[in-house]
Amino acid sequence: MLTFAMPRNSSAVQALAAIDFGISNTDIVTRSGSSYRRWTEPYTRDPDRESIRETLLRGDINLDSLHTLAVTGGRHRTLPDKLGSTNINKVNEVTAIGRGGQAALNLAVHEREQPILVVSAGSGTAMIKAQGDRFVHVSGTGVGGGTMLGFARLLLGTVDPVEIGRLAEEGDRNGADLSLADVITGPIGALPPDATAVNFGRLGRGGYSGTPSRNDLAAALINLVAQTIALIAANAARANGCERIVVVGHMLDLSYFRRIIALVGEYYQTRFELPEHAGTATALGALEIAAELPLDGSHV
Repeated sequence: MLTFAMPRNSSAVQALAAIDFGISNTDIVTRSGSSYRRWTEPYTRDPDRESIRETLLRGDINLDSLHTLAVTGGRHRTLPDKLGSTNINKVNEVTAIGRGGQAALNLAVHEREQPILVVSAGSGTAMIKAQGDRFVHVSGTGVGGGTMLGFARLLLGTVDPVEIGRLAEEGDRNGADLSLADVITGPIGALPPDATAVNFGRLGRGGYSGTPSRNDLAAALINLVAQTIALIAANAARANGCERIVVVGHMLDLSYFRRIIALVGEYYQTRFELPEHAGTATALGALEIAAELPLDGSHV
């Protein structure tokens, strides 16, 4: 469990918490005074009073001690407006992602007026243009962590992200992919010879009779997911006038994913900002939204 300093744009001192109910993970961020705590649990069931109480207690937080609990993601809208004396603030997921991206960059209020693209790389991938307090879904893709896990089950016999990431670190993506060197024997523009030409193309090539290693398959799989997300994000940022791109979500828990995102950025002269603790950014965004609302419950 992590404790960290309060961002400079936060001012509320009342105890607050936020929970993001994702498809695969439940992310929790709490704030008391000037410190934050965050943790992640596997998603096991739809939220209700008892499951929320148990989740918070695992982080040594008593639900009844909270003035406000912000919730987002999943089936958060099925919750009542109050749980005991605690106000339940239901935050739209697009808003939570956008505000979470701003918070991940630790932007002051005036800095938020510059548009940024927030890329939420979770089970799927959503791309939100965040500017001030305006948050708009502008693009996305069904390719994400769920894609990685689905294909990993078929190709690697595992759905453990830690194992997949470890395998990829020891693999060579071009053991399954075709590189530019394989296809045209050289670079194209700014792309070097070892850049991907065809994802998994080596396995479908006529006359190929080899057996790729699990390491190479894992590397090629994460490469496919990361490249797809990065290229769509780069184009979405240009189309929407966003000079900064911040990537959040639990795909960034994998160092190989971070490496490929950064590599695509190098190829296309696009900077991707990859913050620490990116997996809980959406929960942090929900908490920040709740912190900016009046404490008298009039917003509920």
